[in-house]
Amino acid sequence: MSWLKIGKFRSYKYPPGTKSSFLEEDSSTPFTAEIEQNEKLLQETFEDCSDLVYRRIDVNQNVHWLIVYIESLIDKTTLEENVIKPLLTSLTSHTYPKESGDLKSEMISIGTTIRTTKVSEAVANILDGHAAILSTGSSIVTTVSIPGTSKRSIDEASSEPVIRGPRDGFIEHISTNVSLIRARLKTSKLKMEYITLGELSKTRVAITYLKGIASQTVVDEVKARLKPIKLEGVLDSGNIEEFIEDQPYSPFPQVHSTERPDVVVAELLEGKVAILVDTTPFVIVVPMTFWTGLQASEDYYIRWPIATFVRWIRFFFIIFAIFAPPMYVAITTFHQEMIPTNLVLSIASSRDAVPFPAMVEALLIEIIFEALREAGIRLPKQIGQAISIVGGLVIGQAAVQAGFISAPVVIIVSITGISAFTIPRYSFANGIRLLRFPMLFLAGFLGLYGIVLGLLAIMLHVTNLRSFGSLYFSPVAPLKLTALKDVLIRIPIWAKFRPSIRPNQEGEQN
Repeated sequence: MSWLKIGKFRSYKYPPGTKSSFLEEDSSTPFTAEIEQNEKLLQETFEDCSDLVYRRIDVNQNVHWLIVYIESLIDKTTLEENVIKPLLTSLTSHTYPKESGDLKSEMISIGTTIRTTKVSEAVANILDGHAAILSTGSSIVTTVSIPGTSKRSIDEASSEPVIRGPRDGFIEHISTNVSLIRARLKTSKLKMEYITLGELSKTRVAITYLKGIASQTVVDEVKARLKPIKLEGVLDSGNIEEFIEDQPYSPFPQVHSTERPDVVVAELLEGKVAILVDTTPFVIVVPMTFWTGLQASEDYYIRWPIATFVRWIRFFFIIFAIFAPPMYVAITTFHQEMIPTNLVLSIASSRDAVPFPAMVEALLIEIIFEALREAGIRLPKQIGQAISIVGGLVIGQAAVQAGFISAPVVIIVSITGISAFTIPRYSFANGIRLLRFPMLFLAGFLGLYGIVLGLLAIMLHVTNLRSFGSLYFSPVAPLKLTALKDVLIRIPIWAKFRPSIRPNQEGEQN
């Protein structure tokens, strides 16, 4: 695996002496045959936990059962119908024990039960939505899975809306998300491998891929990058992204995050690997290429000529989003001879009362635009849209009339902002937004020469960037003519082929 450029694993390092035993459950303490002692062990572990419920069932003077659970994590109706009611029913039958409380499998009418003799395992199961059943005279504790946490309904993905296409999106429950994928891929080749991350959160993470289609090298690399991660808690898939990406200082995302099941399934069919994280609707897909950031799921649900046209619109406007303000600054500051005379006179007259140079003027309005955009996102929807629209109109018009900025800059920055909105992937669009600012400085100090240098730096960075061993700019660099069918154009579905993401011995794609 020497050909694969592996990124440095970035696992959180605890300061010396801070990672003490309170972060981990005691895995060495076993249960005893005394139910009172076992109850005491659980009470010590869950000290000051008022939501832990202890429910005792007395069979006779010699046999007692104790059911322990966290009331907010289980379905109480299921507990009553499938656990407590069968136990009470067994009291009147010949099946209940006379001297020993060892629980029989036929006493529980629910299938998912786990038997353990370790306190740590029982505690972990209780925290995962199980009810633990302790018995007199037995050191074996049976835990029954009765998850009952509330779930958000399956709605359309708010960050990736489409006019035509499936309307379901991932939610914060990993089991539901897995079912949305399996509903689309009814094959045993779809593999789900679970690991747990987070010292305290114990977050379940599923590594998903299609065996025989996904490169085993990429699958092994995903596992190798995930397992060393050490964090107290994993709250979102974004916490994992920063640990597994190849170049953490790059403005371009090297993993694709989405909340659409159809997008994940399409990527799996192309041989990629998906990472599902519990408690978040965003799924990570690797490897990612530059062109993935410019492709929308709707491209594959509308006719291919229209999808190709829309894709070319995105290609054009991504260039505009990066280079429009820098080009304006460079030309108006250093290369006025490139502008037609009438346009020069119009720009000069509009900038007559402006006290700032073109670079400062463009930078100022760019920052104001980004502030308005951020305010519109953070405010409630009913207010946010109004603030974005009214704020932009009022501030822009007032600033032009007051002479702080010129009208051409407002036009250029507005079109630039609209251009960034044409990029379908939010994380990819953020990287493009960030590139505008260094390009503005280069244009303000070096003119067109600075823009050319910035373009060369971007191209060198992108062509050298990798995502899990795959070249980021592939199949354009290195050039693969057959693979361009789904990059520059969207070929008809009947002519589609599966693009290969398997690196060869030189680290390039086949």
